[in-house]
Amino acid sequence: MKKALVLVALALIAVAFMGCPSVNSPVAAGGATVGAKTGQSSGQIILGLFGSADAGMLTAAKNAGITKIATVDTQVKGMLGPVILTFTTTVTGE
Repeated sequence: MKKALVLVALALIAVAFMGCPSVNSPVAAGGATVGAKTGQSSGQIILGLFGSADAGMLTAAKNAGITKIATVDTQVKGMLGPVILTFTTTVTGE
């Protein structure tokens, strides 16, 4: 019985680690030059209850000193399934 519980626990852990998706998606494009400057901002949400940092477009632009935004991309990574979600926003421009 003890071996069966250990095997079930290991199987659940393996399934949780296999569910670590990463999704990239473009959000917007403007008229500025692409790639002149690149800025990022990120934040995490744990269990859908606790969050930290600002993953916004304006924060990413400020981090790189961008005043004219060319493109905005977002990335969402899940660790341990939906337990820990990391959001990253990447902005390019001048």
